[in-house]
Amino acid sequence: MSITADSREAVTSCPEVLLAEVGGATLVCGTRPELIKLAPLMRLFGDECSVVYTGQHYDESLYSRIRADLPPSSRFHELGVGGGRRGEQLGRTISALDDVLATHPGRVIIVQGDTTSALAGALAANAHGLPLVHVEAGLRSHDRAMPEEHNRVLIDHLADLCCAPTELNRENLLAENVPAERIAVTGNTVVEALLAALPPAREREAVLAGRGLVRDGYALATIHRPENVDDPGPLAVILDELGRLPVPVVFPLHPRTAKSVARFGLSRLLEPLVVLEPQAYTTFLALAAEAAVLVSDSGGIQEEASVLKRPVIVVRRSTERPEIAGTFGVRVPAGPRIGEETARWLEDVAGHRERLRHIPSPYGDGTAAARVVAALGSVLVHRTGSAVAG
Repeated sequence: MSITADSREAVTSCPEVLLAEVGGATLVCGTRPELIKLAPLMRLFGDECSVVYTGQHYDESLYSRIRADLPPSSRFHELGVGGGRRGEQLGRTISALDDVLATHPGRVIIVQGDTTSALAGALAANAHGLPLVHVEAGLRSHDRAMPEEHNRVLIDHLADLCCAPTELNRENLLAENVPAERIAVTGNTVVEALLAALPPAREREAVLAGRGLVRDGYALATIHRPENVDDPGPLAVILDELGRLPVPVVFPLHPRTAKSVARFGLSRLLEPLVVLEPQAYTTFLALAAEAAVLVSDSGGIQEEASVLKRPVIVVRRSTERPEIAGTFGVRVPAGPRIGEETARWLEDVAGHRERLRHIPSPYGDGTAAARVVAALGSVLVHRTGSAVAG
């Protein structure tokens, strides 16, 4: 099933009717990006929504600011699973979710993305016989060294509804023999999450002024993935490349990266950078929107760059978001190409800004949450064998 642009008015005009048909939902998440991307669904469901936060991201700097910005919910469960080995974390999370679902089952379980928490939510839903919806389905890096790739595939094949952000994601699912009736092309909820959180121009100017920055006069970088920070070689190379860029580099320091920098004795490589603690989402977006170029290994920033119309240098060996290649982004390994590609974007910042402004984001028009809700009725019809009462 594919929801096309022609159905946009029907999808968004009567959300209260659709919500009445769907009934309550339980959203399972455990990381900052999941909270950000599920916030539009939380707002749409309102009191009909239970949220279970596993605590996979338990560092205060990553979680507290986002939690403060989320819509209020009378049914917000925090499990406090914390860190640990991947298998241990997965087992603890499934067990904790099993207890919650036994008491508060919800009518449908919704997970987002490819985290350990998302996989745990999918397995717990399956164990309870509850319908499962996967938001951001069908992404594939085809890199089996990534734990997230295994999580994505498993969740998609367990899901009763795969909400694919793009047609490419839909094609990935069909190639794996996921039935077409279990797939809806919805766009990505990151678009509406970003548009709701992005400060207006005057507030963005104030954010920059408070840090001594000027529009288009700096780069914004984030690095946190294990392939880049869990080994001293790649981490040192990346930090060295960032330190050599001809513009100031604003560097919100992820807790995982901070620990690696200290463990490997690389603190000197942070000295040329404008190091910040992790930022609230609104502040981060203000910095990203006004930057000349972004350098990151984040999946979410690849999507956000296409909405903000900023170029991004993707420092990864593979990506599950190839839709931005050749327009908003270019993928490079840890090494000198970071500086080379950044320099290319810096040659004509104003020209690139104007060119990118006219390129649509491949991740939709900002109605993904409503499209997900519209597709949910088909899940319940499929599971119950009868139409949902309206």
